[in-house]
Amino acid sequence: MSDPIINTDDLIRVSVSLFIVMDPIGLVPLMASLTSNMSSEQSRRVIRSTIYTASGLLLTFALAGHYILDLFDISLAGFSVAGGLLLLLISLQLLLKGWELKGDDISIGAVPLAFPLLVGPGAITTTIISLERHGIPLTMLSVAIALAFTMLTFSFINRINRLLGSLGSLIVSRVMAILIAGIAIEFIVSGIKEFMMAG
Repeated sequence: MSDPIINTDDLIRVSVSLFIVMDPIGLVPLMASLTSNMSSEQSRRVIRSTIYTASGLLLTFALAGHYILDLFDISLAGFSVAGGLLLLLISLQLLLKGWELKGDDISIGAVPLAFPLLVGPGAITTTIISLERHGIPLTMLSVAIALAFTMLTFSFINRINRLLGSLGSLIVSRVMAILIAGIAIEFIVSGIKEFMMAG
């Protein structure tokens, strides 16, 4: 690992890269459609659940990503395929019958919003690579910065809800389901390519 002194240029580069890979801006329409029938307090709980879950996942992988994957003998390629399959199943459910809340009304904050949409194989890979190249202090700080800007982005969800309305939210959720399916296929194909290259 590199020197523990944090380089500002590296910090900005990693933080921006992580924010782009997480793509919270692209998730805003989906979150707006999924929370359109919720009260403002329920919507805030979903956002908090998403941020808390994403924070826990990213910080865990920032500290011990390789150890976790090695413990279960999982490669990043395998993790990418698994995440892609999970996303594909979620997108099909969302496309065919919408997202059905089961149990606690903030469950969608954890799955699929926090994982694997916000924190998927791409974000986890970016975090692990940053850990190897720049060390724990810079990686942890970049995760905190990316999550802070993610929270700021999600603060506009209620306004978008009011703008879309019920019909708009329904249309957006179906369109986003197709896009999520596309992302899932990319995860799966990327993982398979890595398997083939490794072989």
